[in-house]
Amino acid sequence: MMRLPKQQWKTERQWGTFKMDILRFITAGNVDDGKSTLIGRLLYDSKSILSDQLENLKNSSGNNGDGNIDLARLTDGLRAEREQGITIDVAYKYFSTPKRKFIIADSPGHIQYTRNMVTGASGSNLAIILVDARHGVTEQTKRHSIISSLVGIEHLVICINKMDLVDFSEEIYTSIKNDFESFAQKLDALKLHFIPISALLGDNIVERSSNMPWYDGKSLLHFLEDVEVKSQFNYELPRLAVQTVIRPKNNDLHDYRGYAGKIISGVFKKGDKISALPSGFNSVIKSININDVELIEAAAPLSVTVQLEDDIDISRGDIIAGIENHPHSQKEINAVLCWMDTKKLNSGSRYLFQYQSKVVKCVVAEIKSRINVDDYSEISSVDSAVLNDIVKVKIKTASPVYLDEYKKNKSNGSFILVDEFTNATAAGGMVI
Repeated sequence: MMRLPKQQWKTERQWGTFKMDILRFITAGNVDDGKSTLIGRLLYDSKSILSDQLENLKNSSGNNGDGNIDLARLTDGLRAEREQGITIDVAYKYFSTPKRKFIIADSPGHIQYTRNMVTGASGSNLAIILVDARHGVTEQTKRHSIISSLVGIEHLVICINKMDLVDFSEEIYTSIKNDFESFAQKLDALKLHFIPISALLGDNIVERSSNMPWYDGKSLLHFLEDVEVKSQFNYELPRLAVQTVIRPKNNDLHDYRGYAGKIISGVFKKGDKISALPSGFNSVIKSININDVELIEAAAPLSVTVQLEDDIDISRGDIIAGIENHPHSQKEINAVLCWMDTKKLNSGSRYLFQYQSKVVKCVVAEIKSRINVDDYSEISSVDSAVLNDIVKVKIKTASPVYLDEYKKNKSNGSFILVDEFTNATAAGGMVI
């Protein structure tokens, strides 16, 4: 048997924040706020562009006539695919420095693609929101910030871009910063960071800008290298989502029954007492395996096979949880929905409710309110929701589900609604 290398999960569980080897962050902003140029600048200045890509970039930029490299072209492939009608939720870019590796989730800026931001933000540790210094805080800026808050992102970096077009004005920067801080007071658990930048010229991207001596903070890249973030996983609530039951039925393993799935939160150890849900039967973990290697303990987000001391009826979609603190059965769920479908949501609409590998039928029994993205107030007496709306609802499921509150356990507090006729994802939801 072996123990997990470095026991990283213990570090996370003891201190709550730690210096991650990989930082996942999402970039968002209005169309033409400079998001593509910013991503290109980070890739270019960190030397994360292959030589042939760089050569093509120089050749294509030469057509502009000014001789400067157009860094925004590094994401042109994604833009071209969207224009051809190819559906892309989020594009991922990768780069690294000697201090850290980074994964960028690049979400589109058009308002009709706001739903796509939920996909990228839900797996990110940090969000960069770009604001055009000429236009200030807009409705889309607020919408992206609200989504970041709802999905539990801890750090929000407001990059006030195109400072070169406002003569690097400290007054304009301060005014936008104050406006955003006033709005953000209503958002939950966000740590705000403000950086004035020019993605086009590279000011405050990698090195501090001499054009803005009044700014005494870190450059964007140095901030990203040094920021400490919480783990995305709750390590106090053991939850394993069963994907399949393994029954070899050969001579060597004639009576073997293993439950394979992903540990979505918590830590499991050999000898732990567990509950199988929805049956409610209890047992003890006999072994934990990854392929042919037996582990003493395993933690999220590992995929493992667990063998129990007792022969319990467990199938795909069931949850194996710690016996002392497991989710309770519920058929009525209060939740926040980010509506992603072009088809309107009405009270009484029926959908498939999916979390982990479990799918049950449900009805949206009540739309309680819609969040006003302008001031984060709640509008009551709402009968329907349309594309990009954020609403609070009550959902009734046909059979019991076992979920945690999203704020306590993101991995087991989120779900999607699926149109049972088109199989399209209609909404992303968070249990409240």
